[in-house]
Amino acid sequence: MRKAQYTMQDIANQLGISKSTVSRALKNHPDISQETKDAVNKLAEEMDYQPNSLALSLRHKKSFVIGIIVPEIVHDFFANVISGVQSVAYEEGYNVMICISNESPEQEEVDVKAMYSSRVDGLLISLCKETKKLKHLESIVNKGVPLVMFDRVSDNLNVSKVITDDFQGAFVATDHLVKQGCEKIVHLSGPDNLSISSLRLNGYKEALAKNNIPLDENLIIPCPEGTLSEAKDTVKNIIGKNLDFDGIFANNDVTAIGAMNALKELGKKVPEDISIVGFGDWRLSQLLDPPLSSIEQSGFDIGVQSAKILFKQIKSEENDIEFTPVTKVVQNNLIERKSSLK
Repeated sequence: MRKAQYTMQDIANQLGISKSTVSRALKNHPDISQETKDAVNKLAEEMDYQPNSLALSLRHKKSFVIGIIVPEIVHDFFANVISGVQSVAYEEGYNVMICISNESPEQEEVDVKAMYSSRVDGLLISLCKETKKLKHLESIVNKGVPLVMFDRVSDNLNVSKVITDDFQGAFVATDHLVKQGCEKIVHLSGPDNLSISSLRLNGYKEALAKNNIPLDENLIIPCPEGTLSEAKDTVKNIIGKNLDFDGIFANNDVTAIGAMNALKELGKKVPEDISIVGFGDWRLSQLLDPPLSSIEQSGFDIGVQSAKILFKQIKSEENDIEFTPVTKVVQNNLIERKSSLK
């Protein structure tokens, strides 16, 4: 039989203080003395006290939970985003519910419905590579759930967005390759339904134009899955067709690594024969041989900015203040390593 849980009132009774003082002490409120905080926290630990989330939810008509849906967790970018979100949520007294869509639009829809059923107070999402229909997101927005998209966003939904400066990052990466002497640069492009892909493609094109290098559409090669095997097969295929190129700018680091593996297997030297730059600065990129040059994305900062915007919207709507969606652009940097330096 389940034992009754201790309450804030039990702690207050034992310490001879008010319930509101206990509540503020547990939240580390600055008006409560450190001595009282220590006493409250010590007794709460001894009692194994846990807040009654259902009671809080009923009292405040809030769940004190926000949701985040990411397409995968293997890449440390999304892990860093989650850490950034949690750091802000913790300060706001919120918990974070995490779902992983595993790059499946169907799973993404299920996850969104699960978040709504769990009554999250707001939702953060980065889209799957193959997500094209947004009905599931339009539905929860229409139901009044604050939504912020990050990294992989869609321009077809009028909600707040937090993105890396994909255009500038791609421009810098391509311009760097040109400065290393590359004149025929392949762009391994991402899925065409995501704005990050088009922005990175446009940044690539702009860098070529700035350096007076004619655009060759044959050098723009789709790699929509963004996997090691896809990139490896793609690069082997274009080399087999005798496509002439001396540099590669890949839409992401995984694609860049797959390309590098293919080049090595075919006896090509990196960067002597072909220079490579990726995007995302995956943690393993610096451990490769040679280490991979890449555009650094601050996943933690993106998570922090996304959560701050979400909580601003939540608070605005609680106070019947109209909230206008915003787009926050987080800057990035080129990390130069041996894969591109000649």
